This record gives sequence, structure tokens and C-alpha cells, in this order.
Amino acid sequence: MRRFLLISIMAGFFTAPQANELERITVTAQRQSLSMAENPLSIAMVGAQELDLMNAVHINQALDRVQGTWISRGNGQEHLTAIRSPVLTGAGGCGAFLIAEDGIPTRASGFCNANQLFEINSEQAGSIEVIRGPGSSWYGSNAVHGIINVISPMPAETDHQLSLEAGPDSFLRGKFRLSSDNLLVYGNASHDGGYQQDSGYEQQKLNLVHTSHLQSWDVITRMALSNLNQNTAGYVQGKNAYKDDSLRRTNPNPEAYRNAKSARLHSQFSQQWGQHRLSLTPYFRFQDMDFLQHYLPWQAIEENNQIGAGVQTLYAWEQQDWRFQAGLDAEWTRGELTETQPEPFSPAIPQGKHYDYQVLARNLSPFMNLRWQASTNLSLSAGLRYDWQQYDYQTRLPAGSACADEVSLCRFIRPANSKVSYPHWSPSLGMVYQLSPTQQLYSQVSLGYRAPQATELFRLQQGQTLAQLDAEQLSSIELGWRGDYQNWFYDLTLYQMYKRNFIFQDTERRNVSNGETRHKGIELALRYQFNPQWSWQFSGSWASHRYANSLSLTSTDIKGNDIDTAPTVMLNSRLRWQPSQNTDLELEWVKMGRYYLDPQNSAEYSGHDLVHLRASQLVDDWKISASLLNILDTDYAERADLGFGQYRYFVGHPRSLYITLSRQW
Repeated sequence: MRRFLLISIMAGFFTAPQANELERITVTAQRQSLSMAENPLSIAMVGAQELDLMNAVHINQALDRVQGTWISRGNGQEHLTAIRSPVLTGAGGCGAFLIAEDGIPTRASGFCNANQLFEINSEQAGSIEVIRGPGSSWYGSNAVHGIINVISPMPAETDHQLSLEAGPDSFLRGKFRLSSDNLLVYGNASHDGGYQQDSGYEQQKLNLVHTSHLQSWDVITRMALSNLNQNTAGYVQGKNAYKDDSLRRTNPNPEAYRNAKSARLHSQFSQQWGQHRLSLTPYFRFQDMDFLQHYLPWQAIEENNQIGAGVQTLYAWEQQDWRFQAGLDAEWTRGELTETQPEPFSPAIPQGKHYDYQVLARNLSPFMNLRWQASTNLSLSAGLRYDWQQYDYQTRLPAGSACADEVSLCRFIRPANSKVSYPHWSPSLGMVYQLSPTQQLYSQVSLGYRAPQATELFRLQQGQTLAQLDAEQLSSIELGWRGDYQNWFYDLTLYQMYKRNFIFQDTERRNVSNGETRHKGIELALRYQFNPQWSWQFSGSWASHRYANSLSLTSTDIKGNDIDTAPTVMLNSRLRWQPSQNTDLELEWVKMGRYYLDPQNSAEYSGHDLVHLRASQLVDDWKISASLLNILDTDYAERADLGFGQYRYFVGHPRSLYITLSRQW
């Protein structure tokens, strides 16, 4: 195995670097199509060719390729996210990452969901951008550790396509794409029988992209619909249970489920005159979800939904050595949540409704960015955003304890009706220095910001009648070196971050915001083109994520400990062979390093190595593709932790073969 890893590191990756790839690759991180050479941000992109070859069943397979990023797969389509961070769970875990579709956040600020990537049609995306590090000066709240932006394909860039895919555990997926000069309709439907007992899902996604002209305005309208019905399998429990053949396929929670649907619609109106450009993007979004909280012993049912609308605006002006951008974002959202206990559990965890409330949220955010070409080689940028976030909370149940009067330590407390606001400034400073036409240094100092989420403020527990939570803030400094040299492309980044007011649930089950953590790391991406047929890509990260103060997460002092579920090392290497335009093969190695399972650092997961092989062959208009995942049939866990005194694992799948037949015309 080590010999294979050494060979793969010494020899393989994806598309060939072109002359000055920094100028060729464009990203939309700052709401305009800018070249990578103009950005002081740490940006990685998974392009259309890679996505087409992978044909990912789960988005974690696509983002394994991005340095410093881990999409931890749960059961079915569930997941948790880590970008320059540990995998964050529970209070404070949701909303540390901004998830966007074509630059529009898919959830309103304050109403995040840890699994919200499954609402996006990443399976048929044009590309996926990942910004590592804070992006709050552009996107506001939730863009703390990073941003995932899924870019839709455009009508003129695509052909008609039909495909059918089959895999293990009765997996079936069909896709279609119909395109004209100004209209693109695409979607997919999938069925998975589930690796574990009494699990599996049905999922459907439908998207529309339409381009038009309205007098002097260019208009792009996008619609996205999704539906998920999932029978969820819980953790398997017991030390190293993921290696036990008698436990791997078991499902401790056959009653668990998740149903979710979403709808999003936006139209971008833009026009340009001379050196000026104006963009107006009104949008609408809706989500509805219900699921069983199988990860808690009492297994309450949660139902939540939100409906809202907003507008993004951007004015840009360029004049000689200056570029000025400014805008105003505004949105309104109504969110509702109900938590119900169907069966008796204990006096402190009563049967019936624990919570039933509505929150009206308003957000108003002006921002500006200025870029100055100070010299031929040096450009400087500065950004500033002000966010005003307000929650108007109304409970539909009596305020106070959800338990009987004689129960003194009730688990569930309902706050009284209230309004709370979170104003915040998010600045950033950036620099790009051209060492040569194909090499550059880049750096950014920025502040990430996250307002407390509605569930942290209004779903209280055990005696806490008011959650006095501060907004989380993350200070970040990073320095990078990227460029092309002959057949190489490279991107090396060093970063250090300090996070304060981290929200968590303490040992008395209160939501508090006095946490402090420190994060530092090195990230590297390499590409090498041996010749027109053979290429190699490598991405990797080394990181340290530590508790920076004495949090009351446990009865022991954990200051200085590694944060749980925070791998030190993550590596990915791909060797690709394209002997002709019709044939494509790729060998991929994925390494997950060891990590601790609890804040005390008393237990750990040893990590794993996976090897995947993918191939496609085009014959006339027909293409057959195959993905052989986990070639070595390694026993591994997608994620491990320690909860309620038990080792818990989401089981990784054994060797699996997926076959796809598609026709394109």
C-alpha cells in the first residue's frame, strides 16, 4: 500500500495547465467573474470535467479533492461540513459555513441546516467553488470558516443528455438535460436501497436556467426544486464496530427518517455601460423538513420550515487603476419549528410538544470593496460589510418549563416572546503581488462573523430562560503562493485563525457563547502534466485545531486539547490517463488522518486510506462509465465520535461498482 501511495504522489492529476492558468480560471466569489489572479482569497474549484467523470453519489466524493475541506458523510444524503475546521456538531455547529447556489445563500441567515448541501443539484453542477477562510465582508453572517458555492451550467454550454446508472444495494439514478440557445432544463431522480438494514432514500431534483434580454438588461433566471424521502440508519455502536461484519449492516434506529423539500427562484438583472456595471438579483426560497432525532435517546420529532425573499444588489465601477464595488443586500424570512415527544421518556423529558414557535427575521447589509493597482506588480483591496440581523420570536406554547410544575430540572425551556438584534461589521484587507506573469503571492486579513442561529436562541434547556449569546467572530490571516511553472501548477497556503464567542452547550445543557478556539494549517494543491495523455493532481492539508480556553464542555480542563473530529492530515492524489478524447481513466487515493473522538482526547479514530478507479468510454453519442470505489475493500468509518459514553460510527461502504450508460446529442 505504501509503495502505491508513493507512486501515486510522484505521478498524477487532472486537466493540463494552460499558459498562465491564473488568468484562465475565473471564479465568482466576489459576485463578478474574476480571474484567480485578481483574488487574494484561497479558492479551489472542481470543474465540469471532473464532476462528469466522478458522477458522485454524494457531494463528499467531489469535495474530497479540495485541500482543507472534508464533507463528512452521514447515512444516506446526510452530512456535516469542515473547512479549515473540525466537523462541528450540536449548538454552534450549524451556520459556520455559508452554502450558496450561484452566489445566493440557500438558507436565510439564522436558519441554517447542517445537511443543507443535499438540497442543491451538485450532481449536475457546472462547477463547485470552495473559498477557504472567512468571506463575511462579501456574504455576511455564516461565512466564517468558508463558503461552498455551486455554479449552475448555462444553456449555451451544454447539450442534450440522458443517462441511467446502477450500483450496489439497488441503487438506481436517472439524469436528463435538455438545452436550447437560451433555456436549460435538467434534473435527476435516484433510489438507494441502503447499505444498512431498513435504510435507503428516494431523491429528486429539478433545475431550470433561462437567459433573456429586457431592453438594456441581461436577465438570467434560475429555479431549483428538490425532494428527499429517507429512511435513516443511525450509528453503529461499540469500539471498532465498523470493522465487525456482524454489526456493519445493522441499524440501531430502523424507525429513523428524514423528509425534506425545497424550492428556490432568482432572476439576475444586469447591465453595463462604459466602465459601470449594475446587478439586481431578487430571490425567493422555501424549505420544509421533518425528521426523527434518532441521535438522542428520547427521539423527538422535529418539524421546521422557512419561507422568505430578498434581493442582492451590486454596483461596480472601474477606472484605470481602481475598481470600486458596493451594494445592499436585504431579506425577510419567516421560520417555524415544532419539536414533539411522541412517547413518554422521563419527567424531565415529557411526552408532547417541547417547542412550537415562529421567528420573523430581517436582515439589511450594505457593503463595499475597493481594489487599487498600486503598481505594475502589486494590487491592494479592502472590503467592509455591515450586517443588521433581527429576530422577532413568538412562542405558540406557554413560556417557561415544558414539564410538570413539580419537575425542577426540566430539559426543555420556552423563552417568552422577544426581539433581539445583532449588528456587526466585517472588514477584510487583501494583497496580490505578481512575482512574474505566472507566479504570485497573495494574502488576506479578514474577520468572519456568525449571528446566533434561531434554534440556539429560542430552543433552550434545563433552567435557562434567556440565551444571552454573542455573535461568533473569527480573525484570520493567511499567506499564499500560487502559479504556473512549465507543466506545473501549484497553490501553497499558510493560515492562522482565532475564534471567539464560540457557541456550545455546556455541562448544564445551557447554550453559552464563551468558547475560544485556535486554528492553523498548511494547504497545498499541485498539478502536473506529463504529456497530453498523462496528468497528476495532489491536494493536501496539515492542520491544528485546539481549544483555547477552559470550556465547560466536560468536568476536566480541556484548554490546549485538540478539538474532537479534527483530522491533522487529509490527502488526495489522482493519476489520470486520457489516451484519446473518447477515453478517460482516473486512479484516486484518499487519506483521512487520525483524529480524537472527544474533547478530553481520551479516544481516537486511527484514520483510513481509500483507493478508487473511474473510467469512461465514448462511442459515437453513447458513453459508458464505471466507478469502482474502495478497490481494496477497506473497513472504515465515514465519521466517528464518542457520544453518551459510546463509540459511534457511520459505516463506510465496502468495495462498490457503479455503471452508467448515457447518450449525448
